[in-house]
Amino acid sequence: MKVCIIGASITSLTLAKALVNQNIYIDLLTENKNYRPDLSRTIGISKSNIDFFNKNIININKIIWRLNKIEIFSENLKKEKLLHFDDGKEIFSILKNFKLFDLLNKTLLKSKFFKKIYFKKKISNLEKYDLIINTDSSSSITKKFFSKKIVKKYYSTAYTTIIKHEKISNDTATQIFSKKGPLAFLPISETQTSIVFSLTDLSSKKKENISELINQYNFKYKIKGITKIKSFKLKSMILKSYFHDNILAFGDLLHRIHPLAGQGFNMTIRDINILLKIIKKRHNLGLHLDKSVNYEFQKLTRHKNLIFSTGVDFVYEFFNLEKKIKNDSLSKSVKFLGEIPAVKNLFTQIADKGIVI
Repeated sequence: MKVCIIGASITSLTLAKALVNQNIYIDLLTENKNYRPDLSRTIGISKSNIDFFNKNIININKIIWRLNKIEIFSENLKKEKLLHFDDGKEIFSILKNFKLFDLLNKTLLKSKFFKKIYFKKKISNLEKYDLIINTDSSSSITKKFFSKKIVKKYYSTAYTTIIKHEKISNDTATQIFSKKGPLAFLPISETQTSIVFSLTDLSSKKKENISELINQYNFKYKIKGITKIKSFKLKSMILKSYFHDNILAFGDLLHRIHPLAGQGFNMTIRDINILLKIIKKRHNLGLHLDKSVNYEFQKLTRHKNLIFSTGVDFVYEFFNLEKKIKNDSLSKSVKFLGEIPAVKNLFTQIADKGIVI
C-alpha cells in the first residue's frame, strides 16, 4: 500500500506519522521547502486527544503544558465567572506549533516508510498511489475538485502573540468575551502565555493597539514583554464533499472554525482517529486502499463535523448578539445553566471528545 499526502502542515505530518506507524509507505508532496510554523502560534489539545496522540502517533508529553482549569468571563458580567471547569484533573494541554512540527518532521525523516518530495507548481504521477490525501488549500487539486464549500466571513481578525510574565502557577486557561471580540489567555509555561484575540473589524473606526488591549483585559499576569504580534482574517468553512474518487480532502480543507473554542486541530485529530480505524480494518481483512475508504470516512465524519462546526459558530453568534443588544441577560442565562452539573458535564464531554453519536 502506498499513500500520497499533499501539503507540509502539522496536519500533514501528524497524519503521515499515524499511517507510517501502520507500516504504510507515505510520499509527502510539498512545494514549500522551507515551511515552518509561526513561532507565536500555539495549539490546544483536549485530554482524550492527547491520549490518542501519545498512543497512536507520537508521545508529546515533553512538549505540552497541561491545564487543569478553564475559566470563561463575559465583559458584561465584569470579573464574575461565566463558566468554570475545574475537577482537579487535566482538561486541556497547550503546545507551540513549531515544537510539534519539528518533532514530527525529525521522526518521519528517520522512517523507511516516509519520503518527502518537492515539486514545482504542478503535481504529477499521482496514478501510482492507492490513496491521495490533500491538505493543501493552494494546490491545483483543491481548485479542481474541492471548490464547493460553505464559507462564512466573520469580519474579524485574529491576533496571536506570546506574553512573557513573572513566574506563577500557570495552569488555568482564560477566555474573555469582550465587547471587541473573544480573547483567550492560554498558558504554555510558568512564565509564558499564548494570546489569541479575535478582534471584530467593525468594533472601532481607528486601528487598535493590540498590546494595550491585552493589558486592559489582563487581570492575572505581571507582563514583562510581548513578542511580535501576528494576524490573520477569520472565516469558517465547511466542504460539501470530502472526496473525489481516491482523493480525500483533509484538515482545514474539510472544516475551518472560529478559534474561540480552540477546537480546530482537535477536530482534525478526531478525523485521523476515524480514518485510522477504517484503514486498520481494511488492512486486517487483506483489502487494498481505494476510494471506498474515502466514502466510509465521509459517511462517519461529515455529520459530526457539521454539528460541531455549527455549535462553535452558534457560541460566537450568541455572544455577538449580546454585544449588540448591550444586555447581560444572555450571560446570566449561560451562568445559570453552567452551574447545573449535568449541563456542565455535557459541555466538558463535547469539548474533550467532540460530538458522540
